[in-house]
Amino acid sequence: VAHRYITRPADAGCENHIALSEPEFLRRRAKGLFALDWQAHQHHYAFGIEVDLWLLQGIDVVVNGSRAHLSQAQQRYGTQLLPVCLQVSNDILRQRLQERGRENADQIEQRLARAAEYQHQLPAGCRLLDNDGNLDDTLAALLALLSTTTQYPQDVMS
Repeated sequence: VAHRYITRPADAGCENHIALSEPEFLRRRAKGLFALDWQAHQHHYAFGIEVDLWLLQGIDVVVNGSRAHLSQAQQRYGTQLLPVCLQVSNDILRQRLQERGRENADQIEQRLARAAEYQHQLPAGCRLLDNDGNLDDTLAALLALLSTTTQYPQDVMS
């Protein structure tokens, strides 16, 4: 599982990531150290070129990307990519965002509105995965999906 580089403090709730200042993030992007990067929720996100090295060695890789920027990943990785789109109901998402405590009420409403838009626009080729239950159930469903997918025999990304 690839870690993400994010312009958010390391202790900002529930995600193990590499925290970078915005100038450091932009410096690394300019040096070509990111395989893919995007902006969302007032932050910069990326995963590094180490993902490409792992794929070249035949290692399967899972990344947490953005469905809004899926076309970038499809352009870069082509048939190596197996897009899996997590879907969660509005009430569960609201509860999780509130419990996480990273966003204020307005930011939570913005995230809910953005999530609602994406629920009606499933990207082409994206496998849908229900994420309303507990994490163990979602992981079991992901593993089941991966075990039945023969189109992507070597390199799998989510």
